[in-house]
Amino acid sequence: MTTQTEKAVRFLDLHRPGNPLLLPNPWDRGSAALLASLGFQALATTSSGFAATLGRPDGSVSRDEALAHAAAIVTATELPVSADLENCFADDPGGVARTVTLAAETGLAGCSVEDFTGDDDEPIYDIGRAAERVAAAAEAAHAGPARLVLTARAENYLHGRPDLADTITRLQAYQAAGADVLYAPGLTSLADIRQVVTAVDRPVNVLALSGAPPVSELAEAGVSRVSVGGAFAFAALGGLAAAATELRDKGTYGYLATSAAGRRAFQGGAPPRGD
Repeated sequence: MTTQTEKAVRFLDLHRPGNPLLLPNPWDRGSAALLASLGFQALATTSSGFAATLGRPDGSVSRDEALAHAAAIVTATELPVSADLENCFADDPGGVARTVTLAAETGLAGCSVEDFTGDDDEPIYDIGRAAERVAAAAEAAHAGPARLVLTARAENYLHGRPDLADTITRLQAYQAAGADVLYAPGLTSLADIRQVVTAVDRPVNVLALSGAPPVSELAEAGVSRVSVGGAFAFAALGGLAAAATELRDKGTYGYLATSAAGRRAFQGGAPPRGD
Protein backbone atom coordinates (compact mmCIF):
# COMPACT_ATOMS: atom_id res chain seq x y z
CA MET A 1 0.00 0.00 0.00
CA THR A 2 1.29 3.45 -0.92
CA THR A 3 1.94 5.63 2.12
CA GLN A 4 0.50 9.09 2.62
CA THR A 5 3.96 10.60 2.23
CA GLU A 6 4.49 8.79 -1.07
CA LYS A 7 1.09 9.93 -2.31
CA ALA A 8 1.87 13.55 -1.43
CA VAL A 9 5.23 13.42 -3.20
CA ARG A 10 3.62 11.77 -6.21
CA PHE A 11 0.85 14.34 -6.28
CA LEU A 12 3.25 17.28 -6.42
CA ASP A 13 5.42 15.51 -9.01
CA LEU A 14 2.38 15.22 -11.29
CA HIS A 15 2.23 19.02 -11.61
CA ARG A 16 4.25 19.52 -14.79
CA PRO A 17 4.09 22.77 -16.76
CA GLY A 18 3.12 21.95 -20.32
CA ASN A 19 1.85 18.50 -19.37
CA PRO A 20 -0.97 19.33 -16.97
CA LEU A 21 -2.40 16.90 -14.47
CA LEU A 22 -6.06 16.29 -15.27
CA LEU A 23 -7.64 16.33 -11.83
CA PRO A 24 -11.28 15.19 -11.78
CA ASN A 25 -13.47 15.89 -8.78
CA PRO A 26 -15.53 12.94 -7.48
CA TRP A 27 -18.43 13.58 -5.14
CA ASP A 28 -18.68 10.19 -3.40
CA ARG A 29 -16.83 6.90 -3.07
CA GLY A 30 -18.48 5.39 -6.13
CA SER A 31 -17.53 8.26 -8.43
CA ALA A 32 -14.00 8.19 -6.99
CA ALA A 33 -13.64 4.48 -7.76
CA LEU A 34 -15.02 4.98 -11.27
CA LEU A 35 -12.66 7.86 -12.05
CA ALA A 36 -9.72 5.85 -10.74
CA SER A 37 -10.71 2.95 -13.00
CA LEU A 38 -10.63 5.31 -16.00
CA GLY A 39 -6.94 5.95 -15.51
CA PHE A 40 -6.78 9.33 -13.80
CA GLN A 41 -3.68 9.78 -11.66
CA ALA A 42 -5.09 11.81 -8.79
CA LEU A 43 -8.43 13.06 -7.49
CA ALA A 44 -9.79 16.11 -5.67
CA THR A 45 -12.96 16.60 -3.70
CA THR A 46 -15.52 19.22 -4.70
CA SER A 47 -17.28 21.30 -2.08
CA SER A 48 -20.28 22.02 -4.33
CA GLY A 49 -20.59 18.43 -5.54
CA PHE A 50 -20.43 17.05 -2.03
CA ALA A 51 -22.92 19.62 -0.74
CA ALA A 52 -25.31 18.55 -3.50
CA THR A 53 -25.23 14.97 -2.23
CA LEU A 54 -26.55 16.34 1.06
CA GLY A 55 -29.23 18.40 -0.65
CA ARG A 56 -27.50 21.65 0.23
CA PRO A 57 -25.93 24.58 -1.65
CA ASP A 58 -22.18 25.10 -1.81
CA GLY A 59 -20.77 26.71 1.31
CA SER A 60 -23.15 24.97 3.72
CA VAL A 61 -20.99 22.00 4.71
CA SER A 62 -19.28 21.99 8.10
CA ARG A 63 -15.61 21.32 8.69
CA ASP A 64 -16.34 17.96 10.30
CA GLU A 65 -18.51 16.93 7.35
CA ALA A 66 -15.90 18.02 4.80
CA LEU A 67 -13.13 16.13 6.60
CA ALA A 68 -15.22 12.97 6.94
CA HIS A 69 -16.02 13.19 3.23
CA ALA A 70 -12.33 13.65 2.37
CA ALA A 71 -11.45 10.59 4.45
CA ALA A 72 -14.08 8.55 2.59
CA ILE A 73 -12.67 9.56 -0.80
CA VAL A 74 -9.13 8.77 0.37
CA THR A 75 -10.13 5.21 1.27
CA ALA A 76 -12.00 4.66 -2.01
CA THR A 77 -8.81 4.39 -4.11
CA GLU A 78 -5.02 4.28 -3.88
CA LEU A 79 -4.72 7.56 -5.77
CA PRO A 80 -3.50 10.80 -4.19
CA VAL A 81 -6.46 12.93 -3.11
CA SER A 82 -6.57 16.69 -2.51
CA ALA A 83 -9.43 18.23 -0.54
CA ASP A 84 -11.41 21.35 -1.36
CA LEU A 85 -11.55 22.91 2.11
CA GLU A 86 -13.14 26.20 1.01
CA ASN A 87 -11.75 28.93 3.29
CA CYS A 88 -10.64 26.26 5.79
CA PHE A 89 -13.76 27.03 7.82
CA ALA A 90 -12.05 29.83 9.72
CA ASP A 91 -11.27 33.52 9.44
CA ASP A 92 -8.25 33.56 11.71
CA PRO A 93 -4.90 31.98 10.76
CA GLY A 94 -4.99 29.74 13.83
CA GLY A 95 -8.31 28.25 12.77
CA VAL A 96 -7.01 27.75 9.24
CA ALA A 97 -3.96 25.91 10.55
CA ARG A 98 -6.14 23.71 12.74
CA THR A 99 -8.26 22.69 9.74
CA VAL A 100 -5.20 21.76 7.70
CA THR A 101 -3.74 19.77 10.59
CA LEU A 102 -6.98 17.81 10.89
CA ALA A 103 -7.02 17.33 7.11
CA ALA A 104 -3.58 15.75 7.23
CA GLU A 105 -4.91 13.13 9.64
CA THR A 106 -7.38 11.87 7.01
CA GLY A 107 -4.64 10.56 4.70
CA LEU A 108 -4.94 13.32 2.10
CA ALA A 109 -2.10 14.17 -0.26
CA GLY A 110 -3.11 17.82 -0.50
CA CYS A 111 -5.70 20.45 0.32
CA SER A 112 -6.66 23.98 -0.62
CA VAL A 113 -7.36 27.27 1.10
CA GLU A 114 -9.21 30.13 -0.55
CA ASP A 115 -9.45 33.85 0.14
CA PHE A 116 -13.26 34.00 -0.08
CA THR A 117 -14.72 35.25 3.20
CA GLY A 118 -18.26 33.96 2.80
CA ASP A 119 -19.50 37.53 3.34
CA ASP A 120 -21.36 38.91 0.30
CA ASP A 121 -20.57 42.50 1.32
CA GLU A 122 -16.81 41.86 1.63
CA PRO A 123 -16.27 38.61 -0.28
CA ILE A 124 -12.46 38.63 -0.44
CA TYR A 125 -10.07 38.90 2.49
CA ASP A 126 -7.71 41.85 2.60
CA ILE A 127 -4.51 40.73 0.91
CA GLY A 128 -2.46 40.99 4.09
CA ARG A 129 -4.91 38.89 6.04
CA ALA A 130 -5.24 36.47 3.13
CA ALA A 131 -1.46 35.96 2.97
CA GLU A 132 -1.32 35.35 6.72
CA ARG A 133 -3.97 32.68 6.34
CA VAL A 134 -2.03 30.98 3.53
CA ALA A 135 1.16 31.12 5.61
CA ALA A 136 -0.63 29.42 8.50
CA ALA A 137 -2.04 26.79 6.15
CA ALA A 138 1.38 26.18 4.59
CA GLU A 139 3.07 25.80 7.95
CA ALA A 140 0.50 23.23 9.03
CA ALA A 141 0.56 21.43 5.67
CA HIS A 142 4.33 21.09 5.72
CA ALA A 143 4.84 20.39 9.42
CA GLY A 144 3.75 16.77 9.71
CA PRO A 145 5.34 13.52 8.59
CA ALA A 146 3.43 13.80 5.30
CA ARG A 147 4.08 17.13 3.60
CA LEU A 148 0.67 17.97 2.15
CA VAL A 149 0.55 19.83 -1.15
CA LEU A 150 -1.12 23.18 -0.39
CA THR A 151 -3.09 24.93 -3.12
CA ALA A 152 -3.81 28.61 -2.49
CA ARG A 153 -6.82 30.05 -4.32
CA ALA A 154 -7.48 33.65 -5.34
CA GLU A 155 -11.26 33.85 -5.67
CA ASN A 156 -11.68 37.28 -7.30
CA TYR A 157 -13.18 36.07 -10.56
CA LEU A 158 -15.82 33.93 -8.87
CA HIS A 159 -17.09 36.81 -6.75
CA GLY A 160 -17.51 39.80 -8.99
CA ARG A 161 -13.94 41.09 -8.91
CA PRO A 162 -12.40 40.36 -12.34
CA ASP A 163 -9.17 42.18 -11.52
CA LEU A 164 -6.23 40.38 -13.10
CA ALA A 165 -3.56 42.63 -11.57
CA ASP A 166 -4.90 42.10 -8.06
CA THR A 167 -5.29 38.37 -8.69
CA ILE A 168 -1.66 38.08 -9.79
CA THR A 169 -0.49 40.14 -6.81
CA ARG A 170 -2.41 37.83 -4.52
CA LEU A 171 -1.02 34.68 -6.09
CA GLN A 172 2.49 36.06 -5.77
CA ALA A 173 1.83 36.79 -2.10
CA TYR A 174 0.50 33.27 -1.58
CA GLN A 175 3.59 31.85 -3.26
CA ALA A 176 5.77 33.85 -0.88
CA ALA A 177 3.64 32.57 2.01
CA GLY A 178 4.51 28.97 1.16
CA ALA A 179 1.80 27.66 -1.18
CA ASP A 180 2.85 24.76 -3.42
CA VAL A 181 0.22 25.30 -6.15
CA LEU A 182 -1.61 28.48 -7.20
CA TYR A 183 -5.16 28.70 -8.48
CA ALA A 184 -7.42 31.52 -9.67
CA PRO A 185 -10.72 29.85 -10.57
CA GLY A 186 -12.81 31.72 -13.09
CA LEU A 187 -10.09 32.69 -15.55
CA THR A 188 -11.04 31.81 -19.13
CA SER A 189 -8.87 34.09 -21.27
CA LEU A 190 -5.78 32.32 -22.56
CA ALA A 191 -3.89 35.62 -22.50
CA ASP A 192 -4.79 36.15 -18.83
CA ILE A 193 -3.84 32.59 -17.97
CA ARG A 194 -0.48 33.08 -19.68
CA GLN A 195 0.12 36.19 -17.59
CA VAL A 196 -0.59 34.29 -14.40
CA VAL A 197 1.70 31.39 -15.35
CA THR A 198 4.59 33.70 -16.20
CA ALA A 199 4.10 35.89 -13.11
CA VAL A 200 4.62 33.10 -10.56
CA ASP A 201 7.10 30.31 -9.88
CA ARG A 202 4.68 27.64 -8.73
CA PRO A 203 2.44 25.22 -10.64
CA VAL A 204 -0.80 26.85 -11.77
CA ASN A 205 -4.21 25.14 -11.75
CA VAL A 206 -6.98 26.19 -14.13
CA LEU A 207 -10.66 25.38 -13.66
CA ALA A 208 -12.33 23.86 -16.73
CA LEU A 209 -15.20 26.24 -17.46
CA SER A 210 -17.39 27.02 -20.44
CA GLY A 211 -15.31 29.28 -22.66
CA ALA A 212 -11.99 28.18 -21.21
CA PRO A 213 -9.27 27.05 -23.62
CA PRO A 214 -8.98 23.31 -24.29
CA VAL A 215 -6.37 21.34 -22.41
CA SER A 216 -3.98 21.39 -25.37
CA GLU A 217 -3.86 25.20 -25.31
CA LEU A 218 -3.55 25.32 -21.54
CA ALA A 219 -0.63 22.91 -21.79
CA GLU A 220 1.05 25.13 -24.37
CA ALA A 221 0.59 28.08 -21.99
CA GLY A 222 2.45 26.21 -19.23
CA VAL A 223 -0.47 25.26 -17.02
CA SER A 224 0.34 22.42 -14.61
CA ARG A 225 -3.11 21.23 -13.57
CA VAL A 226 -6.69 21.30 -14.84
CA SER A 227 -9.59 20.52 -12.50
CA VAL A 228 -13.35 20.40 -13.06
CA GLY A 229 -14.82 21.49 -9.73
CA GLY A 230 -18.41 20.37 -9.32
CA ALA A 231 -19.01 20.00 -13.07
CA PHE A 232 -18.91 16.19 -13.15
CA ALA A 233 -21.24 15.95 -10.16
CA PHE A 234 -23.76 18.27 -11.76
CA ALA A 235 -23.40 16.51 -15.12
CA ALA A 236 -24.46 13.33 -13.32
CA LEU A 237 -27.36 15.16 -11.68
CA GLY A 238 -28.30 16.58 -15.07
CA GLY A 239 -28.47 13.06 -16.46
CA LEU A 240 -30.66 12.02 -13.55
CA ALA A 241 -33.01 14.96 -14.08
CA ALA A 242 -33.27 14.22 -17.82
CA ALA A 243 -34.00 10.53 -17.20
CA ALA A 244 -36.60 11.27 -14.56
CA THR A 245 -38.26 13.91 -16.74
CA GLU A 246 -38.46 11.48 -19.66
CA LEU A 247 -40.10 8.83 -17.49
CA ARG A 248 -42.51 11.32 -15.93
CA ASP A 249 -43.52 13.18 -19.10
CA LYS A 250 -43.20 10.54 -21.84
CA GLY A 251 -43.34 7.21 -20.08
CA THR A 252 -40.43 6.02 -22.24
CA TYR A 253 -37.05 4.55 -21.39
CA GLY A 254 -34.52 6.20 -23.68
CA TYR A 255 -32.35 6.89 -20.64
CA LEU A 256 -31.56 3.17 -20.44
CA ALA A 257 -28.87 3.60 -23.11
CA THR A 258 -27.00 6.04 -20.90
CA SER A 259 -27.72 3.87 -17.89
CA ALA A 260 -26.17 0.87 -19.63
CA ALA A 261 -23.06 2.88 -20.48
CA GLY A 262 -22.73 3.97 -16.88
CA ARG A 263 -23.18 0.43 -15.62
CA ARG A 264 -20.50 -0.85 -18.00
CA ALA A 265 -18.09 1.87 -16.91
CA PHE A 266 -18.64 1.14 -13.24
CA GLN A 267 -18.67 -2.64 -13.48
CA GLY A 268 -15.92 -2.96 -16.05
CA GLY A 269 -18.21 -4.56 -18.62
CA ALA A 270 -19.91 -7.04 -16.29
CA PRO A 271 -23.45 -7.93 -17.45
CA PRO A 272 -26.31 -6.19 -15.65
CA ARG A 273 -28.09 -7.97 -12.79
CA GLY A 274 -31.41 -6.12 -12.98
CA ASP A 275 -32.24 -3.94 -10.00
